Amino acid sequence: MAEELNLSTLKPAQARKDRKRVGRGLGSGKGRYSGRGIKGQKSRAGSKKMPAGFEGGQMPLDMRAPKLRGNTSADAMPIGPFRTYQHPVNLRDLDRLFADGDTVNIEAMVEKGLLKNTKADVKVLGSGELTKKLSVTAHAFSASAREKITAAGGSATALKEPKDPRKKKHKAKPKPAAEEPEAEAAAEAEAPAAEAPEVDAPAEET
Repeated sequence: MAEELNLSTLKPAQARKDRKRVGRGLGSGKGRYSGRGIKGQKSRAGSKKMPAGFEGGQMPLDMRAPKLRGNTSADAMPIGPFRTYQHPVNLRDLDRLFADGDTVNIEAMVEKGLLKNTKADVKVLGSGELTKKLSVTAHAFSASAREKITAAGGSATALKEPKDPRKKKHKAKPKPAAEEPEAEAAAEAEAPAAEAPEVDAPAEET
């Protein structure tokens, strides 16, 4: 039979554990140095607030380790710490979540759960089939995705124009100044020869 519950029989469901009381004399087992030992950084106040990877002041492992080579400047994207990221969205997801004639933009994708937020760029890829007419607006489109959207009667509007890597800006090389005087001298030498009058040959004596 279960024991009757009253004030004298109340007890916690889980046994309590007494907290550690330090600095209460040698007989407690945690007296004198309170379990911290003698001297040193770990015996001081605030020693437990060191950042992860702190090695007492010596060069930490993450700074001692060799780093991978490569361009890490902002001009070398998407390489290095300035790399960019595009969130992929496939046509099969658009066909599944949107109705015929809907306008699909970044905010609509967030509402449907395709994206978490609008921070990252979105690129529409051509995986799957599209059977609905949609007006899609995204940062970039793959060639197959653009073809399928237009084939279904929809439109694909890119927020960022793709860069053609084949087009490079070539600066015109300035002509060397040393060649100009030589050309002028050659032109002056040819001019007197052309302007010289013709001299008649003397008649032969009989």
